[in-house]
Amino acid sequence: MTKFVCWITDHDSKLFHYVNQYLKCSFLDLVMPRITHLGGASFCLALLLLLIFSTPDPYRLWTYQALLSLILSHLLVQFIKRIIPRLRPYIRFPEAHTLPNPLTDYSFPSGHTTAIFSICVLYVLHVPFLAFFLLPLACLVGLSRMYLGLHYPTDCLMGAFLGSFTSIVIVIIGGM
Repeated sequence: MTKFVCWITDHDSKLFHYVNQYLKCSFLDLVMPRITHLGGASFCLALLLLLIFSTPDPYRLWTYQALLSLILSHLLVQFIKRIIPRLRPYIRFPEAHTLPNPLTDYSFPSGHTTAIFSICVLYVLHVPFLAFFLLPLACLVGLSRMYLGLHYPTDCLMGAFLGSFTSIVIVIIGGM
């Protein structure tokens, strides 16, 4: 088991460095800080509230489900962050590129990635064609978190899993 954990940790660090340092360019420096906010609490809640008040049924029901998935996934993220206190990569690797005043809480799992997946996957479950647009968008949010030096790849993968899982559970419970 120790070999496996070491292998994961090593590859996690290597992939983080690749995304954070070798992909660095002026275009991504401009775009990634904006993309990352699509997974932020303020944007996600504002979007869902706007959709609740502006969409007819059955879309409004889907939005309530997305809000429930977002809340449930956020609770899971906060619980896991408390039991697995993983330092953010920019703290471990001082050479990492990051934003001014980066987050200081723990990195595992990525809350932004969890949030965007909890919303996108729920809508994809109801309208599968949306997968062509929403899933790449959700993946870009996860990539932005690594690009900005805030998360390791496994943080983002776990976030994608948690967000997807809560969406699936909510849709199943809601009777799809």
